[in-house]
Amino acid sequence: MLPHRRFHRVVFVAAGLYNLAWSVYSALDPQWLFRFSGLPPLNHPAIFACLAMVIGLYGVLYLEVARVPERGFLLAAVGFVGKVLGPIGLLVLIWNGTWPLRSIVLCLTNDFVWWLPFGIYLKDAWPLFRREVAA
Repeated sequence: MLPHRRFHRVVFVAAGLYNLAWSVYSALDPQWLFRFSGLPPLNHPAIFACLAMVIGLYGVLYLEVARVPERGFLLAAVGFVGKVLGPIGLLVLIWNGTWPLRSIVLCLTNDFVWWLPFGIYLKDAWPLFRREVAA
């Protein structure tokens, strides 16, 4: 049995619903981040709307982890890697002066808040994943 199973289910339901809500909002208003951060509007907002679709698909995967957390290690690991690589890319943009510091709001809610609960889940689910792969 997965340690902290109930906690992990709550986390991944929250992550899934958050991603789906973010996805819908960002698809309907793909310029919101650019207005908020003071960046010029996108010439092709459909690109950001496409990103929103991908984030929504992550939401569906997180709901699957919540449904069967004993088998969600790989899905959560891919999500966690994205939650680490995304901020690295944004920090490069901020460091180079390409994007303003205010754009970090994107990572505050999409990435940073999920690092600890996803990390705890990955630690708890790792032994189950190892046994599954070895079998």
